[in-house]
Amino acid sequence: MAKPEIVQVALDVPLHTTFAYSSGMPLPVGRRVLVPFGSRRLCGVVANSSGADEEYSFQIKALAQVFDELPPLPEDFLDLVRFASRYYHHPIGQTLFTALPTAMRAAKPVRLPEHRRWRLTADGVQAEIPARHRARRAVWQALHDGDCPDDYLRSVSAQAGKILADWAASGWVARVEPEPRPLEVAAGVELNDAQRDAVEQIGATAPSPWLLHGVTGSGKTEVYLQLIARTLAAGRQVLVLVPEINLTPQLVSRFARRFPATPLALLHSSLSDGERLSAWVDAWQGRAGIVIGTRLAVFAPLARLGLIVVDEEHDASFKQQDGLRYHARDLAVWRAARAGVAVVLGSATPSLETLANVEGGRYRRIVLAARAHRGAVLPAIRLIDVRRAKRSEGMTDEVLAALRQRVRQRQLSLVYINRRGFAPVLACTECGWTSGCPRCSAKLVVHLLERRLRCHHCGWEAAVPHHCPDCGNADIRPLGEGTQRLEAALSRALPEARILRIDRDTTQRKEAWNEIYRKVLAQEVDILVGTQMLAKGHDFGALSLVVILNADAALYAADFRAAERLFAQLLQVSGRAGRADKPGEVLVQTQLPEHPLYRALVAHDFDGYAATLLSERREAGFPPASFQAVLRADAPTLAEASDFLCRVRDALAVRAGRVALCGPAPALMVRLANRERAQLVLESMSRPELHRVIDALIVLLDGLAVPRQLRWSIDVDPQDM
Repeated sequence: MAKPEIVQVALDVPLHTTFAYSSGMPLPVGRRVLVPFGSRRLCGVVANSSGADEEYSFQIKALAQVFDELPPLPEDFLDLVRFASRYYHHPIGQTLFTALPTAMRAAKPVRLPEHRRWRLTADGVQAEIPARHRARRAVWQALHDGDCPDDYLRSVSAQAGKILADWAASGWVARVEPEPRPLEVAAGVELNDAQRDAVEQIGATAPSPWLLHGVTGSGKTEVYLQLIARTLAAGRQVLVLVPEINLTPQLVSRFARRFPATPLALLHSSLSDGERLSAWVDAWQGRAGIVIGTRLAVFAPLARLGLIVVDEEHDASFKQQDGLRYHARDLAVWRAARAGVAVVLGSATPSLETLANVEGGRYRRIVLAARAHRGAVLPAIRLIDVRRAKRSEGMTDEVLAALRQRVRQRQLSLVYINRRGFAPVLACTECGWTSGCPRCSAKLVVHLLERRLRCHHCGWEAAVPHHCPDCGNADIRPLGEGTQRLEAALSRALPEARILRIDRDTTQRKEAWNEIYRKVLAQEVDILVGTQMLAKGHDFGALSLVVILNADAALYAADFRAAERLFAQLLQVSGRAGRADKPGEVLVQTQLPEHPLYRALVAHDFDGYAATLLSERREAGFPPASFQAVLRADAPTLAEASDFLCRVRDALAVRAGRVALCGPAPALMVRLANRERAQLVLESMSRPELHRVIDALIVLLDGLAVPRQLRWSIDVDPQDM
């Protein structure tokens, strides 16, 4: 009797291994299967074949079911998953299932959204449907009028799916395959010399990573579009990564106008499971010419990948902060190299990691030093020293006068503050009580419209109290400014102004950004009030004034990346002004006008300040001059988390070699959601050495007795310490 085939299956479990199962037939790598796992049944993916002759010391269970409604997952997709699992030291099964759409993770067959069209055959036209079969007759009559899509026929009858399946088997109906439309490229703006040179350089040389470093408004998107047109003309697909969902409506609209016959696939977290699955499969099967998405889209398989674009490559949103802690930009670079295609990293404020790669010769750099719009120049930036100025609700008289002037001239203004909510904290004037979160080392933010105190870290909330909970004093008041409070203050100071607040609270609806763009384009808004989401790539052509409030706080942060991020943020939000015919002005309120960051900001001197920061990092031995990983632990108490990390550090020290073990130390936010956190930092000047020690750490942790109430995680190339 022939031995059954043995296959190794990857499962969504926190173990660094695959699992052996027997199969009645050979199965290809990448096939989805259903397997018994303890008392559960789980979806798995065949990782490889063990061979029928391999001996096992335990009984091999049989596969429960083979899902064959989709082809096996492609090899290049599985290669990317294997690399991500190795580099980020994350279990292979959990890595694979993170990369899959939610619908493909379920332990059941996938039901693909159907976008088919049907036509009656000659036999179907001649068929006779009795009048009493109303549903069948209604579907038949609809098809008599011409080809019909699935969704229309289902609106005619809820039984249309079964009816069509029966008729297809009988030869009464046939599917109508849509004919591919030839590539159409609508006319774009005429490129300037710098843009034209960028397109030619990237398109004419051997594939490599390119940094497209263009000042705000320099026309980076137009360069992307020209490169995409060339890629589509060659019969290849394009992957475009953006840092935030809110950037996709404007980008998708622009891409759809330029390539009206090219199917687009969108991949982001606001989609339903069915929508995401449909887009993912369209990319995989080659039906979508352009795939646009946020960080998880880096895993989307493309049958004919020809180009990857990472817009706003510096943005921290490309780094996943839980589970598989991958960086989408870095995976995009690896994926492009593996596929032998170009990857374009676009930014007005490139990350120091990317600049270090340019200096090291690993990436090539192209600079767009001027704005693309004729007559448009970079905005004039002025600092307002708030130490010598009177402020009302956080705004100086000079700021209010500038806003009032723009309102009279019907020009658009933006007031930027990196705080949502009404105010950062509620405080008692008598005893000093402040509204702290009972579950985190953070303050509860006042949301006045809802009369709620809310933690922006764990989500805990409560009603705004009428009296101080400690002393009973009725004089409790908000301290600091948030977007809600700023909106209210502007409404009082400028009652004639039409104000639109943009933050996480006002953009949760699926169509919120489309409505924002509609209002701005229709000139129904005078002042935008917003948080950092407004600093990312938005093009509001009529915007002539930007006001920046409360920026200094980031300069006091403990994170060594704080100055880099603040400088990028301020340059990006400043760059929203003066992108068209109207000259732009930026007013920055600060208590530190002599700080080198602000001096560089006024001069638009990104290169000079970035060089200073890189030099400081090298002197301190911080990334990108070194490489880091963090072992984080959280437990009911800080002592439990720290004791666990001390045990790990002591056991790992003999194998550390040239890798420094720093800590353990409390996390910057010690308490989060009723758990306390500590971390152990691993740091080395050698990336291979760091990964060697992490491999040893994984083995150590697998054999270590870990308290049941403690959780740990590893973060390679951490962005937040």
